[in-house]
Amino acid sequence: MTERTPAIDPGANLSATGRRLGIILAVLCLCQFMVILDITIVNVSLEKVREDLGLSASDLSYVVTTYGTLLGGFLMLGGRCADFFGRKRMLIIGMSLFAVASLTAALAQEGWHLFISRGFQGLGAAFLTTAALSTLTSVFEEGPARNRALGIWGALAGGGSAIGVMLGGLLTDGPGWRWIFWLNVPVGLAAIVLVIRFVPSIAAPRVSRLDLPGAVTLTAGLLLVVAGISRSDVVGWVSASTFGAIFGGLALIGAFVAIELNTTEPLIDLRIFRRRMLRGANLVGVLTFGALAGYFFSASLLMQRVFGFSPLKTGFAYVPLAVAVVVGAGVASRMVATVNPRNILLVGLPLAAAGFVLVAAAPNDPNYWQHLFGPFLLVGLALGSSFVPIQILAFGGTTREESGLAAGLINTSQEVGGAVGVAVLSTVAVSRTNHVMTGIAGAPTIDAIHSGYRYALLANAGLVFAAFVVALVLLGGRVPAIDEADAEVREPVAV
Repeated sequence: MTERTPAIDPGANLSATGRRLGIILAVLCLCQFMVILDITIVNVSLEKVREDLGLSASDLSYVVTTYGTLLGGFLMLGGRCADFFGRKRMLIIGMSLFAVASLTAALAQEGWHLFISRGFQGLGAAFLTTAALSTLTSVFEEGPARNRALGIWGALAGGGSAIGVMLGGLLTDGPGWRWIFWLNVPVGLAAIVLVIRFVPSIAAPRVSRLDLPGAVTLTAGLLLVVAGISRSDVVGWVSASTFGAIFGGLALIGAFVAIELNTTEPLIDLRIFRRRMLRGANLVGVLTFGALAGYFFSASLLMQRVFGFSPLKTGFAYVPLAVAVVVGAGVASRMVATVNPRNILLVGLPLAAAGFVLVAAAPNDPNYWQHLFGPFLLVGLALGSSFVPIQILAFGGTTREESGLAAGLINTSQEVGGAVGVAVLSTVAVSRTNHVMTGIAGAPTIDAIHSGYRYALLANAGLVFAAFVVALVLLGGRVPAIDEADAEVREPVAV
């Protein structure tokens, strides 16, 4: 089942169709912006959420990871649904589910209610984001036109994240944290109208069935792994529950691989991993976005719990980072026309690691301009310039027929990486704080809490340095039009 209305000529470029393609790109980017925004917008409000809903400190990570895990876990099913039901239709379904789940999150009175709502937000986002990205890569042909479009798309990943924490601060200190979710309702309705009006129906490959067993085992496996990591700060890494959850999750992920190898229409055609560029870019994406999501989680709590910043001040502390991300992504999107994207990564990732280390070195009572402004600016420029080449390398060598699968993979890598990153770095911070407080009665001291977040920030630096090593080893050579591992060019299915 696919949409049968005429698609925009996939060979068209931005200059050839001008205003029409510009509007389509703007609508798709609005959809993606909402998805990215809700990954980080809650970070600044976590302390207020904890107070209002009576959550423990260890439960706070679930507000972030439930959304990210469901988003990442169902992205591949979202890609298949886009091919099965039609990409435009899935844009509308995904945005509708996202808006309704945002409404129920705004009405939450208990922690479990908010966690479930965040999960359904993630499910809607999974349908939404893959349909949007596969539409984009179908409309813009591989080359300068697609690179420009992906450059804008890549800038949203970092810019939306940074704007999310700023907007979260404004809303939390203003009308309250619930407005973080109320805001999605009218914007979501407006986005649905724009999709119906401007986004064309794109002919997609025929799909006769959906791989539900694969989707369920993958998502359940990811949820168990993230839950096991998140609870390890309470029950310990060597506890039966931690080992049980993590190894149970890994077993389900193994079952997912077995299902994919033995089904006629798998959720993920594992042969695509023969593409070296795609493998390397996705691994870099996992590590980089894990560091970014963990940074917003850790730095937001650090500024409020240790530095004494209000939610509003915390949000605006990210202004230089947000501007720098946009500037870095804009510069990188121009550079990729003449510079190998891998070389841009090899410069940006070490600079991001240095920025994390500098934030970790800030004292308990920092002067913002002296201790934080420069590192925030450095992190923004470094990561902003890295997002664009990651997106481009993830599509290097793929055919239009594979665009939906490649879109699902890079988005899965980013969102799963973000969820796991928050879980790991939250655990690092709490575990370090508990270690410092060993033998000391009472609530954790400021010094103990600060020590925990310092360790988390150093772990951030370790993640992006690992991404640098992966880029150095796996992403060498030119970016191919068709990867050498699979020289067969398959034409898109005509509808």
